[in-house]
Amino acid sequence: MSESLSITASTVDPGLLQLPWSTGLADWPSNHIVALPKGISRHLVRFANLSGRVVAIKETTEEMARREYDMLGNLDRLDAPCVDRVAVIAGRTDASGRPLPAALVTAHLRFSLPYRALFTQVLRPHTATRLVDALAVLLVRLHNVGFYWGDVSLSNTLFRRDAGEFAAYLVDAETGELHGNRLTPGQRAHDLDIARINIAGEIMDLEAGGRLEGGVDAVAVADGLVSSYHSLWGALTDKESFGVDESWRITERVHRLNALGFDIGEMSIRTASDGTRVSIQPKVVDAGHHQRRLLRLTGLDVEENQARRLLNDLDEFRARVSRLGADEEMVAHEWLTRVFEPIVMAIPWDLRAKLEPAEVFHQVLEHRWYMSQARGRSVPLAEVVSSYIDDVLRHRRDEATVMGPPTDTLSIPTVSDADAPSTGEVPTTDTDLVDWRDLV
Repeated sequence: MSESLSITASTVDPGLLQLPWSTGLADWPSNHIVALPKGISRHLVRFANLSGRVVAIKETTEEMARREYDMLGNLDRLDAPCVDRVAVIAGRTDASGRPLPAALVTAHLRFSLPYRALFTQVLRPHTATRLVDALAVLLVRLHNVGFYWGDVSLSNTLFRRDAGEFAAYLVDAETGELHGNRLTPGQRAHDLDIARINIAGEIMDLEAGGRLEGGVDAVAVADGLVSSYHSLWGALTDKESFGVDESWRITERVHRLNALGFDIGEMSIRTASDGTRVSIQPKVVDAGHHQRRLLRLTGLDVEENQARRLLNDLDEFRARVSRLGADEEMVAHEWLTRVFEPIVMAIPWDLRAKLEPAEVFHQVLEHRWYMSQARGRSVPLAEVVSSYIDDVLRHRRDEATVMGPPTDTLSIPTVSDADAPSTGEVPTTDTDLVDWRDLV
């Protein structure tokens, strides 16, 4: 190892010293590399095993690596959805003393996938809409803390399942800028323009590869992000004026934001000089309203929509067992031990890498609803869980980071023009359904 190697790390991990930094990332031995799906990047990015966990390693310049490392730390302190930084590796040289690029190391976000890996064969219209809606929420949250992204795209985002929707996380912050106050309208508009162009291009790329279902309009999908963004931004920031005798509308505004998953930390309230009208405008808005409530009651740290679904079931449980007058924390503990944990513990060990526990619980509730509808009666939960495991979960792909045996050289099947169907449809053999970019 080079004596000039410099490691800047957010946490002390001796395993960093064991990685082959004197070798270019493209030539790292297979025993260090973990084969996971990743997005398209302008830099070389590979996943590696670090002390029993998976990290993403990106080769770049030292200046860019340190800048992004600092930016991710600042975003984390602002509670923005992004990957966790691990280290910057600088001063790398090979065995001949020639310099190698610096490396940024970030933690792999468990149960997250790049957008290309979220569908097995083709992208359906509903999936495309949910992806851009999640990205719109992410962009609003980032703009709300004064972060200008500069390269908004599906490729620079990771997605986790969130009770039928998706939650989006920033994964590439090298072009970002953090401003102390809120961004100007021009900065936000520029980010939206970049997002619209990039997303339309990414969807068209899927179309060119035969991975787009008929009816998906790339431009309409990209425009949908802009529409979702403006709708949510307006709900969070617009000024509202009403008569002084309509003060109940203050509470209504708070409840409306809570329903969207946000809390108001500070609100500006002004009365007209004649005292006849009142104007209100949220000044500090924090995401995660349902997450915080569920965490306080049960200790479960989940995504926002998952928290909303779990809280609904908790409230139904409270009404069902006639605990309406009981202490909320006591009822939550009873629900956790009698309802949530038994369902999670019923999942066989070999299937627990499929989905997060909260997502499994949500899907079990969905499965119970469909079974009850089909049979015209309530189905016992034990029967629902058994049916869900055998008929649904067992057939899903693993979405956790699974550390299997060391990977080796990967052979990628190719399809010649002569082998392609004359109809222009995507081949349907198992190997042809796999995009090589999802395998490396």
